[in-house]
Amino acid sequence: MDSISWGKYPRVANHPLARKLLSLEAALQRSPHTIDAYARGREDFFSLCERLQVVPEEATREHVALWAQELSTRPANHQSSVRSHLPESLLSNATIQQRLTAVRLFYDFLVENGARSDNPVGRGRYTPGKVFSGSRERGILKRQYKPPWIPNDEQWLALLNAVRLEPVRNRVMFAVAYDAALRREEVCRLEIADLDFGHRLLTVRGETTKNGQTRVVPFSMPTAELLSQYLRHRRQITAERGPLFLSESRRNGGEAVSIWTWSKVAARISSVSGVTRFSTHTLRHLCLTDLARSGWDIHEIALFAGHQSLETTKDYIHLSGRDLAEKLRRGMSLIHERRAAQMGEQIR
Repeated sequence: MDSISWGKYPRVANHPLARKLLSLEAALQRSPHTIDAYARGREDFFSLCERLQVVPEEATREHVALWAQELSTRPANHQSSVRSHLPESLLSNATIQQRLTAVRLFYDFLVENGARSDNPVGRGRYTPGKVFSGSRERGILKRQYKPPWIPNDEQWLALLNAVRLEPVRNRVMFAVAYDAALRREEVCRLEIADLDFGHRLLTVRGETTKNGQTRVVPFSMPTAELLSQYLRHRRQITAERGPLFLSESRRNGGEAVSIWTWSKVAARISSVSGVTRFSTHTLRHLCLTDLARSGWDIHEIALFAGHQSLETTKDYIHLSGRDLAEKLRRGMSLIHERRAAQMGEQIR
């Protein structure tokens, strides 16, 4: 509980039940990023209640709808040092849904504690529809589903040319992130002990993953060669084991690379390559899409990715078009290996 930076969320900190809920969520081992997202969402809603002179416990569905409408017109707050080359954009539907979830959980907690009888956010209600079950769920804000963006072959080669200009550590992070479909935090929190060169396996520890589950994934020979090259370089910094990717800055030299550093690296690669939509998560999307194109089963991809829900994995299956083109599936069966080989040739 002491790890929560209450000064960042003064309205939440001063609301007894909101503070108690966030402390409980932290005690239940929610990730620091999840705790921060929940706190920021509730802080933002409490700010609206303050402006409207409404006590949060007495807010109605109309107040929540007004907040959702305000969020839908709010500019996204990209960090200037990381995404300054992007044009101004609005908050994504996923971000708004995340904030609504944070407030919905708060009102669930109020209902459980007898502070009110209903939840003004709700989980949606079922109405007649055209889907197979004859119903569809409607929440307070329609959820939008967008397929993950991935670079085409020309953009991929442009990215590789840009990565080739990066120091060896960044080249290896790029290769590992694609090869093992790693999220940003999973890359940055890798440790030397997580590598098994004998079997070319990588352990993604549960404490670094989104769902808290450990998974073991393979990495390719080109990536193994890049890792060996980097480990020789790393020994010049320190002979100690521990975090795999180390900062070489004067201020944080020898410490684990932060997720913000990795985001800045991705932003620089994006700028140099001219592929403006590239981010740290692009490599995960691209890897999983390539596996789908190569004919992997949906359950295999979900296991590889560490997805809790097959609904998330279906986005990559849909992109493959494999149920419509058996010939395409056979022709692209080696696409993952080909792309990994390209990385080895271009950025080694």
